Amino acid sequence: MVIGLFILAIIIQLAMVLTIFLLSLSRVTGSVVAIIIVIATTLLSPWSLILGVPIALLCLVLLITPLRQSLVTKPVYKALGSAMPSMSDTEREALDSGTSWWEKELFMGAPDWGTFATYPYPELSAEEQSFMDGEVEMLCTMLDEWKIQHEDKELSPQAWQFIKANGFLGLIIPKEFGGLDFSSYAQSRIMSKIASRSPTAAVTCMVPNSLGPGELLMHYGTDEQKQRWLPGLAKGDEIPCFGLTGPEAGSDAGAIPDTGVVCYGIHEGQQVLGLRMNFSKRWITLAPIATVVGLAFKMHDPEGLLGNSEKTDYGITCALIPASHEGVIIGPRHNPIGSPFMNGTVDGKDVFIPLDYIIGGVENAGRGWRMLMECLGVGRGISLPALSTSASEMTYLSVGAFAKVREQFKISIGKFEGIQDATSRMASNTYMLEAFRHLVTCGLNQGGTPSVMTAMAKYYATETMRSVVNDGMDVVGGRAVQMGPRNFLATPYQAIPVSITVEGANILTRSLMIFGQGAMRCHPYLFDELQLLQSEDKSNALKEFDVLFFKHLGYTFNRGAKAFVAGYVGGSGNAPSFVDSFTRPYYKHINRLSAGFALTADMALGLLAGDLKRKEMLSGRLADIHSHLFIATAILQFYENGSKSKSERLHAEVALQNSLYTIQEAFLSFFDNFPNRMAAKLVGFVTFPTGRIFTPPSDELKRQLGDTFMDDFETNPFRDYLKTMVYYNTEEDDVTGRMEHAYQTLIHIEPLWQKFKKAEHKDSFEGLTFEDHVVYASQNEDITEEEAEVLIQYNAIRFDSLLTDVFDKHLSQAQERSNPHTLDNAVQQLTDYAQLKHNAQAKHGVATDNEVVEDNVDTSQNTDEQTGDANPNHGYENDGDVAMVSEQNTTEETGTQTDFNESDPDTEALDPRYRDAESHLSERMSNNHSRHTASSNTTDEGLSEMPEKPQPHQENVQQDTDKI
Repeated sequence: MVIGLFILAIIIQLAMVLTIFLLSLSRVTGSVVAIIIVIATTLLSPWSLILGVPIALLCLVLLITPLRQSLVTKPVYKALGSAMPSMSDTEREALDSGTSWWEKELFMGAPDWGTFATYPYPELSAEEQSFMDGEVEMLCTMLDEWKIQHEDKELSPQAWQFIKANGFLGLIIPKEFGGLDFSSYAQSRIMSKIASRSPTAAVTCMVPNSLGPGELLMHYGTDEQKQRWLPGLAKGDEIPCFGLTGPEAGSDAGAIPDTGVVCYGIHEGQQVLGLRMNFSKRWITLAPIATVVGLAFKMHDPEGLLGNSEKTDYGITCALIPASHEGVIIGPRHNPIGSPFMNGTVDGKDVFIPLDYIIGGVENAGRGWRMLMECLGVGRGISLPALSTSASEMTYLSVGAFAKVREQFKISIGKFEGIQDATSRMASNTYMLEAFRHLVTCGLNQGGTPSVMTAMAKYYATETMRSVVNDGMDVVGGRAVQMGPRNFLATPYQAIPVSITVEGANILTRSLMIFGQGAMRCHPYLFDELQLLQSEDKSNALKEFDVLFFKHLGYTFNRGAKAFVAGYVGGSGNAPSFVDSFTRPYYKHINRLSAGFALTADMALGLLAGDLKRKEMLSGRLADIHSHLFIATAILQFYENGSKSKSERLHAEVALQNSLYTIQEAFLSFFDNFPNRMAAKLVGFVTFPTGRIFTPPSDELKRQLGDTFMDDFETNPFRDYLKTMVYYNTEEDDVTGRMEHAYQTLIHIEPLWQKFKKAEHKDSFEGLTFEDHVVYASQNEDITEEEAEVLIQYNAIRFDSLLTDVFDKHLSQAQERSNPHTLDNAVQQLTDYAQLKHNAQAKHGVATDNEVVEDNVDTSQNTDEQTGDANPNHGYENDGDVAMVSEQNTTEETGTQTDFNESDPDTEALDPRYRDAESHLSERMSNNHSRHTASSNTTDEGLSEMPEKPQPHQENVQQDTDKI
């Protein structure tokens, strides 16, 4: 009895602590409640004081301010103050730049799904849609990326003029200055569609609308600067570039050596106060053709000419300089991995500019880094993710078509599980990218500059695109390796490193920026605490720190309690109002993982402090967790606003499982490598008390998605949707249209094609070539003349879509490719194999194949020929598996077969399509056969002497010619 009461009292005390943390009670309220419960449980069992006394003493410390500050606050303040590295003004500006959005909710461990449900799903306005259907479509028709890359080495003059005249360089500029003032979502869609046709053109249009003078002027420029530059930028009369990086400053752009020293000089004939500039910039997009140059440099005032003799170093500053300004040198072009967008150098030595060239005037001197971080963030969230999404979507369409059209071992290669492992990954990743784009642009449409979210978008969009394109290259193989005007994958593959490198190298973005800035922008207390730790007024800072620190502790324990409870009950049931049975479990998982992330991040920040800045592998794993939480919510939002079809659910399911599994593995890898093993094991147990809970998508799911990847229209609405996101065409002579044309042709004739190929695989037709088999089937009335023509025409289209380019010996000019299988050339592919075989059998007294079949016919049975899969000679099902004869007689199988006997000659004779197709093929076959009619000598048994050049499939040439 005594032991039972003791155990009960201890359980009550532990439950009390857990409840205080779950309810997030304040320091005072929680301490008072805890003391009361400790006293009450003492009445149950005095032995409960073993746990109750430490709890009560801790509560007294928390309640008594001098005691609390002396024993807790001051030691913690001192320890953290010495552990934190000092922050430069540049670092402080970078960490404090930008705003936060939905990513903050996920970082804090308690996402507000009510808020999430109110986010407006991004859509194009009528004006934006009209621009997409008109100007963007027209521009795409003007672009030939092979010609741009390998012949002209730049955009054509016509394309350039069209871009300038139609506002492509002023998408973000307000209408009052002549711009289009489109939404972030519209900018993303426009860049995606252009990129699907020409990455060179997309980059050209991208830069002025992201990191460029326009963006900086709109946010920070003076009214005079806006009036001077924005109308010209909007109309394309001014071409901008922005010089940030250089030989000594790439990812560490804050280390730029370029300088501007305040001094007096001559400008437009007058002596004015200005800056003597020295700069050397590299890898600057649009520099070779720019008319106005934005520059980032470090500003110095050693003589105190600006009026503050104590301030000599102002830090990074941005200025806008005409390219024609005296001393500015626009250098030669770079060649960025073969993609010929304009990229080059900008240099200047002792260039004097007036102070009013500083963007925003002298008041913005030294604010350049903050300006750049905020404006660069928008570009990261729109431009590069748009290009990455476009490349993935074009790869989805082209490789999906190829996987269905290309056959090996008598079936489409997309049916092989090894291929489906890659294509299912491509499908789910492309779905993820489109979803990601929607949620990111949703946040950007609402204003603000969410730097953490856009850093996520830049890194995970470009890396995912790299995976999709690489998988596509593996599937397509030699067709994608051989360069030329026919190659639909080489261009995005070649451009991958550009996306990975620009606007913040990916390694840096993942290992430093996402979690580093995320901790500052998303944590409710950390940035303010860091400011207090480095404050010079230690006395007042300590008082404020005392309040913040214990709020921070309460927040940490609350997330820990939530993570612990969720580990056993599966997460909070909080979800948006539109949740359904498919999505509800995923919202629970996100709630659980978000709470676990908040706890884990706090552990890392608290125990490693400044050392976490150098633990880039750990920081990268935390970035993976945070980003994939955001990605999972993006997928759920996109699915909610999609078709919700079975095939779309399949895409979403695989994408969600991939994200959850990635999060789990990042957690566990983080715990395995965290320096403080005891803390890692404790938090690991709280977060995953039962071990791993997520698995990668199953083989069955991947098989299903791999099959869906090759479908279109109502069986795969997502593929149909992708056609509206890119420049889509089915032109036979177009780099992407060629494969799509073959694919769409196959879809329309697939039943006929599959039945014919199955019969061909079963050796039902004699001959060596495809054309032999078609003629054999036609002469035996297995197919109509129209069907024969359809088969030959599709085979020619199929063959042409698989051809790769050939060049002259200097690889300078692509050669024309002939197609031996066109309808006009089909007769040239006929062989005399069947005739030779027939004559040899007759010569040696062997019964012919036809006679063997006739001898085996049981005349007492119904002799109506079975067709399609119901024919025992055809052993393949739609998925390529061999079906037993007994399995081929279902109503569905019989009903979907091509009935070779079912025809209406009278109707066909009146139908021009039937009549023209028949006469077209008959003319070619008759001409071919008639050359040998005179030399044929048919015997009663249907055997003939072999002519000088015997023709295939003919037992009686004259009869066959008459029949055709």
